[in-house]
Amino acid sequence: MAKNRQRLGYRRIVQLLVYLVIVPTALMLLVGIVLMFLGSTFALLFGALTVSFVLVAVTGIVLVLVFLRREANLSELQADFVSKVSHELRTPLTSIRLFAETMERARGDQATVDQCVGGLNRETERLTQVIERLLDWGRMEAGRKLFELRVERPNNLVARSVEAFAPVRDRHPELDFAFHVDPDLPPVNADVGAIADAIGNLLNNALKYGGTPPVVRLRALRVPQGVAIEVSDNGSGIPRVEHRRIFWKFYRIDDRLSREREGSGLGLAIVKHIVRAHRGRVRVESDAGLGSTFRIILPLARPDAASADALGADAAGAVDAGSVVGVASVASVASVKKASR
Repeated sequence: MAKNRQRLGYRRIVQLLVYLVIVPTALMLLVGIVLMFLGSTFALLFGALTVSFVLVAVTGIVLVLVFLRREANLSELQADFVSKVSHELRTPLTSIRLFAETMERARGDQATVDQCVGGLNRETERLTQVIERLLDWGRMEAGRKLFELRVERPNNLVARSVEAFAPVRDRHPELDFAFHVDPDLPPVNADVGAIADAIGNLLNNALKYGGTPPVVRLRALRVPQGVAIEVSDNGSGIPRVEHRRIFWKFYRIDDRLSREREGSGLGLAIVKHIVRAHRGRVRVESDAGLGSTFRIILPLARPDAASADALGADAAGAVDAGSVVGVASVASVASVKKASR
């Protein structure tokens, strides 16, 4: 309803500009052109001045329309931001309040208190992640987010991502998760923490919008443009017309998703920003009903001699990239942790 009122107000302003400014300006332009062809010097000068005035007025009108449209978009984004962030913060805060009330009523029942403490830990961690995501996005928008690019092997990026995704898998035992890194992948320039966050966003989205039960796959492979890291799911897919829009900040394909599933609409926007900072690209391959595959493409590194020596020393103590293949099990996670070290 608020969006409709904002759009209606913008249309009314445009209509007023058309009726009160654009139409009289067009008539003045016509008068100026006619005067220029009357033949007298005075008419020629007056006509030229009239045409010049009309051109300046048209430029001003165009600028006013551009600024009005920008303000309307900003106002709509602010309204979306407030509503979605409020929803994101309200959910964990409500859970924290309920756990606290339960603990207060269950004094003396140690089992219930322990369950509530565990729930409080989970919800506070979730609340912290929401706030950190908002702060990260604010730093990215302001241009204050710094990335430390270093020569890294793709198996280290996958290892860090799988390790960070482990707590989420533990909370979803129904998840069918597997990962694979092709052998002998060349190194890339990357900020390990930032790329792991980007991959983590894709993994969380794959879990959130996957099928029943969710099936999520993570893979690193060689492509002509560099090294690609793919995250695929078995969800309902994304219509082709939405492939660009899903990377807009605060954008959700269907507003009902904000009620049915958690999310602020910033995840893919953050992924796009991180990948662009690495001079890479992010692509989506999906059709309705066929699942989705998100692909992060990172350019190859061009290390100097010192970096190459350091990379070789690091690789000597790491598990071969071709062996980093596994499913969501304790043994596979342990092997990936070895690779990341």
